Amino acid sequence: MSNIRMKFQMKPPEELKRLRGLQPGGRVQAFIDNAVISHCDPLVPVASHTLRKSAKIASRIGYGEVRYETPYAKKQYYEHKGTHGRGRLWFERMKAAHKDEILEGARKMAGDIT
Repeated sequence: MSNIRMKFQMKPPEELKRLRGLQPGGRVQAFIDNAVISHCDPLVPVASHTLRKSAKIASRIGYGEVRYETPYAKKQYYEHKGTHGRGRLWFERMKAAHKDEILEGARKMAGDIT
């Protein structure tokens, strides 16, 4: 009878996350954040473009924090009646239309084969 010895060594979970771009500040979350801003852009109310532009300034790209920071952002988000597709609840409307597309892009970027 012979013995077989096998050794399986796996990289630590944090290293695997880094290799796939899944760590905080990584490329996958940055892709998601930028896609959210890009797809929200045509839905955000526009007067002077300040609200729309604030997302690129106030957000923490790569950390899952997209923010629109103006004194009137909250009121616009919940109350603006909108014209030409721009108006209230722009993130919720964007998510309904583009969630699957964004997730598929993130899966491909992370190397998901499912």
